[in-house]
Amino acid sequence: MLHPSYTDLMRVVNSEVDEGEAPVVSSRYSIVMATSKRARQIIAGDETLIGNCRGKKPLSIAVEELNQAQIKILNNEE
Repeated sequence: MLHPSYTDLMRVVNSEVDEGEAPVVSSRYSIVMATSKRARQIIAGDETLIGNCRGKKPLSIAVEELNQAQIKILNNEE
């Protein structure tokens, strides 16, 4: 089981959206694509944005970064 859950991650990503605006993320697919892209960046050598990553897999680091709002998912317009 993924911790935090998809719904928790979606809530974090959409937290900066004003009322009445379309959410940045409306499906699990967007969360999966964003975290997998970030995990590939970490594998390629990008620095992690959170501390204490020793022993963690790149995907776990990417999920944690997203949950802590260290990375953002941009829509197509941005």
